[in-house]
Amino acid sequence: MSTTESSSSFDHLEHMPIKDLLININREDHRVPEVISQLIPEIEALVKEIVARMQQGGRLFYIGAGTSGRLGIVDASECPPTFGVPADLVIGIIAGGDQAIRKAVEFAEDDPEQAWVDLKKHQIGPLDSLVGIAASGRTPYVIGGLKAAREAGILTGSISCNSGSTLSKAAEYPIEAVVGAEFVTGSTRMKSGTAQKLILNMISTTVMIQLGRIKGNKMVDMQLSNAKLVQRIGLRSG
Repeated sequence: MSTTESSSSFDHLEHMPIKDLLININREDHRVPEVISQLIPEIEALVKEIVARMQQGGRLFYIGAGTSGRLGIVDASECPPTFGVPADLVIGIIAGGDQAIRKAVEFAEDDPEQAWVDLKKHQIGPLDSLVGIAASGRTPYVIGGLKAAREAGILTGSISCNSGSTLSKAAEYPIEAVVGAEFVTGSTRMKSGTAQKLILNMISTTVMIQLGRIKGNKMVDMQLSNAKLVQRIGLRSG
């Protein structure tokens, strides 16, 4: 059995007091950054390759299904307002299309050919980078997309939460955040999702710093899309 599907260390959750539920969820969450700290060499290797291509005009793509796909879309969608980059510089694609962001699309993740179809709509090419995200490491949509991209000479990385997964074998730069059984058995939106989110934060933020989108420790190209951001700029200039 894969780690992401293994039984929780806790049982009889329905009888557990609210405080104990919260304490134990938090205790499990503490394991995530500890695991990620051991993965920095793998993350660094991937980021270096992404930066090298983006400095030549390449883009960064994320593909995933379900929670993993949504996390990729969140990270991609936050890059333009945070770093002032074009909306098509970092692109998140989810199995089932945009409707799957809010509501699951049945069996969308099971088609190994569809991801490449979706990627080709964006004219993905050799200067671009593709990161496949799948907690299980066995999602056909993501694996198929990585395989096709790699055959086309595109840089491929992956983020999964099981060791030696099929997804990792499909990627040039695999990252495996094995954070253990979930508090609720198989609910990979929990620790696995947190791990994926943290790693995506690390990748996109480091890439943008390397591309010159941060000066000192400040966001210098962010879009002034609300009053809070306008006030922030005013405080700096004042």
